[in-house]
Amino acid sequence: MSIAPEHPPARQAPTADEFIVAQQSPEFQRLRRTLRTFVFPMTAFFLTWYAVYLCLGVFATDFMATKVWGNINVGLILGLLQFVTTFAITAAYIWFANHRLDPQADVVRQGFADGDYDTADATTEGAQS
Repeated sequence: MSIAPEHPPARQAPTADEFIVAQQSPEFQRLRRTLRTFVFPMTAFFLTWYAVYLCLGVFATDFMATKVWGNINVGLILGLLQFVTTFAITAAYIWFANHRLDPQADVVRQGFADGDYDTADATTEGAQS
């Protein structure tokens, strides 16, 4: 006969109703608004920068072919800057997520763990009244 250590019962995965309640919570709305304050402007910036690069390549071929140093021209430099911009945006998003999104996501996650979004409790309490 073995004595297994007792573990608290594991919480089951949230139900669809709990996700709906969580989505309507002020904590989730704040998280969503914070995410959008980064994603939308950064997307607009990068798409604009990429469109300018494309337009220069199509309509300003002489400018893009301007030699800067040896066989290095303006078009090559701007093309490589597209990669630099991508990595910079990724680094900025990592910082933003770690410092702004993760703390807010932890609040929402804790709400699930505490049962703040549990619809069964609300139904049970309403039936007992």
